[in-house]
Amino acid sequence: QVQLVESGGGLVQAGGSLRLSCVASGRTSGNYAMGWFRQAPGKECEFVAATSWYDGNTYYGDSVKGRFTVSGENANTVYLQMNSLKPEDTAVYYCAARPLPGLSSLPLEYNSWGQGTQVTVSS
Repeated sequence: QVQLVESGGGLVQAGGSLRLSCVASGRTSGNYAMGWFRQAPGKECEFVAATSWYDGNTYYGDSVKGRFTVSGENANTVYLQMNSLKPEDTAVYYCAARPLPGLSSLPLEYNSWGQGTQVTVSS
């Protein structure tokens, strides 16, 4: 089992930036895809982005394309750089991991989750 810990959330004005971090520990071997999801109050869990350290591939949800960038520092650390933030980006952001191969936008395909970090964007 992989343990995930997110950090970097906070309060920011619209148009600002934040960078989220996710560190994995436990049974990690690099053969994992790391994903970011978010959930706002009263809304379903939404796919944000995913990446694989193994091959460097990335995958983004439509609502964040061109504004957010997902990257990996190493096999166990992934970042989500969020620029041009909007009030509708306000949510709890979760890091998740799934065994390779392939990236996925489906929460059910991820078997390890962090506890989440709150991002609030004020207008």
